[in-house]
Amino acid sequence: MKLINIGFGNMVNADRVIAVVSPDSAPIKRIIREAEDKGNLINATYGRKTKAVIVTDSDHIVLSALQTETVASRMSESTNEEAQ
Repeated sequence: MKLINIGFGNMVNADRVIAVVSPDSAPIKRIIREAEDKGNLINATYGRKTKAVIVTDSDHIVLSALQTETVASRMSESTNEEAQ
């Protein structure tokens, strides 16, 4: 199990991540709203603006204040470390 730092000391299991997307589009906003209604939303922004939405295979949605590129690069770094 490899954990990825998504900001403010919060971690996500990299093996469970399906996608890291921007929160700007209407379909992603709808996914966030539906996850909140179902109780599957994890807000790890600490009150800051949401810049990345992480979708997991367990239907949980994680909000992060880090840029999508930052989260993606941290995921690829962990993948490279596992390959070595």
